[in-house]
Amino acid sequence: MKTVKRMYLSENTPSSLKTYLVQRGYRLTLITANHVTYPAVCTHADIFCCRLGAGESAPVFVGDTNEIGFRYPDNVCFNAVCLDRYFIHNLHHTSPALLEQVKSMGLEPIHVNQGYTKCNCVVVDGRSLITADEGILRTLRKYPDIDVLPVRQGFVKLSGFAYGFLGGASGRVENEIIFNGDLSCHPDFETISAFIHERRLSVKYFPAYELEDIGSLIGE
Repeated sequence: MKTVKRMYLSENTPSSLKTYLVQRGYRLTLITANHVTYPAVCTHADIFCCRLGAGESAPVFVGDTNEIGFRYPDNVCFNAVCLDRYFIHNLHHTSPALLEQVKSMGLEPIHVNQGYTKCNCVVVDGRSLITADEGILRTLRKYPDIDVLPVRQGFVKLSGFAYGFLGGASGRVENEIIFNGDLSCHPDFETISAFIHERRLSVKYFPAYELEDIGSLIGE
């Protein structure tokens, strides 16, 4: 029996990206507008769930919305990053249920000050990520088995804010890192592409529209 693949993503995801994911065999679970948190992020999948690893078969932890507050930092309890060995988040604000789950998996927690950890990180593989957040960079440089590519902040649209985050505009789908919009307009495009290709993954982006933070693509 064929396994059904599921993708959690914002209802505001452009139709071209939705169509592409359906063609790749994914059933879409759309996060619809709600009053759980403030409007700019209330449809963002990375507010409501966390992918428990970077590998192709990694499951998704879907959080209890009762744990999510309306404003930052009360709304970041599931906005974390999982690599093969590490769980990265502001541990002062992590959901106890999520933290219990990742500890049972044997992942080592790493504390960073940025609560919107997943928003700020493109997870490439189990030991590699891309980020513009200086605090995350400083912390992860202490871990020689984590490869981190620093990029410039900004150049990503987020309604209601000066800019969004590259992690929130992306997600890994099998052997591809997909970006929601025109990655080629990002000033670090060549470096980003090379970093991903070096890990034997491909890059998919959509030149027809501006790079936009939609709260990550979280698939299982």
